[in-house]
Amino acid sequence: MRAAWAQAKSETRVNLRTGEHLRDIRVRLGITTRTVADFSQKIAEARGNPEYYISNPWLSQLENSQSVPSIFKLYSLSCIYRIKFSDLLALFGLNLQNLAEDQQLSPLQHTHLTGVELSDGDAPISFPVKFDPSFTLERTALISRLVEIWGEVPVALIQRLDLKHSLYGYIGLDDYTLYPLLRPGSFVQIDPEVRKCSPRQSASEYDRPVYFIELRDGYACSWCELQDGHLLLLPHPLSPSKVRRLAFGKEAEIVGRVTAVAMRITDPAKSTQPAGTGLLPRSP
Repeated sequence: MRAAWAQAKSETRVNLRTGEHLRDIRVRLGITTRTVADFSQKIAEARGNPEYYISNPWLSQLENSQSVPSIFKLYSLSCIYRIKFSDLLALFGLNLQNLAEDQQLSPLQHTHLTGVELSDGDAPISFPVKFDPSFTLERTALISRLVEIWGEVPVALIQRLDLKHSLYGYIGLDDYTLYPLLRPGSFVQIDPEVRKCSPRQSASEYDRPVYFIELRDGYACSWCELQDGHLLLLPHPLSPSKVRRLAFGKEAEIVGRVTAVAMRITDPAKSTQPAGTGLLPRSP
């Protein structure tokens, strides 16, 4: 395996097309390698990090495909050449569009917070722009048969919906706390403004408030009750999980109330034992 990596690294270094492309960009901008060095020096001074600096000889080596830039030097090139950082990464064989696919190679078993991350705001995605006139939200239907026209919509337009700043959670594949109401592998939307546990006055389990809770060692998604300064995490009656009693404010805090859920209706692969919950950081 290491030999394969070394070979791939060597092939990257001798990829003349990459160096030639970078030289062409600089020439079209009408700047010399010394100018790039001067500009990068200003960036390095502004950031307080000499790694941003690109020397005249080093840039010549890069354009001759005798070197591979660090993330700091690549950042400086992105600023000076007015090219997206992701496009420069692609020149060296690193495509950020593969992020979602490669994340599937490292599935997380614990419940965690997650956000919608968009690596390229200018990239288009397929989006339904015209629906069949018979389409109605009240009827169950196959979406692919209701969409008459699919169009290319910039990802940046989707960002206007403020998805990036919304708070979402993921129910880990080992988390059966509210099973079968909330199945493992489900995504939930969280309202961080609602952080107080409401009294139990629900007509049914579907109306009962569900909360996302931060623990010392992870996260949980469950029904809650406050009792003598303790937060009770209450599982579904059909769940194999047990009630957990934690000191409120010390061992457990409410992140927010769950307001929506995207859930499978078939079980993902089950683990032998239900485990605890976990968390991913919220999107900035």
